Amino acid sequence: MDNLYLIATIADQPVAIRAALVESVVDIDHIAPVPLAPPHIAGLAPLRSRVLTIICCERALGLPPTPARRSRIVVVNVDGHHYGLRVGTIEDARVIEDAPAPIRARLDAGWARVALGMLDFGGEALLLVDPQALVAGPDEALAA
Repeated sequence: MDNLYLIATIADQPVAIRAALVESVVDIDHIAPVPLAPPHIAGLAPLRSRVLTIICCERALGLPPTPARRSRIVVVNVDGHHYGLRVGTIEDARVIEDAPAPIRARLDAGWARVALGMLDFGGEALLLVDPQALVAGPDEALAA
């Protein structure tokens, strides 16, 4: 179903992720830091007999992270590897019939790098984000 999206927030911004790219949504209490990892790598966490690399979406956008006791994680598969995208909140999964529209506003560099388009859901503008771009991290992480 190409028009089903997971609605979440990153840095208090409502975003949409194509549900077809989402394996699951989980809460994780403890993330083990990884020494010398790029700043957008929050750490590692166990999930159902596998280890997830946890991505801090805020840091992947070049923003300061928001402290959280418990992490809401969107599990995605990128190039055969499982990653957990740490988001602020998870609202729901929604069917949005209209195709993504081009972005007509000027976005900060981090948002512009991960944005695929805009979706209108009941009058609310949702930024459609690319999980693969979040996993890749900010430009300076790519240069390292």
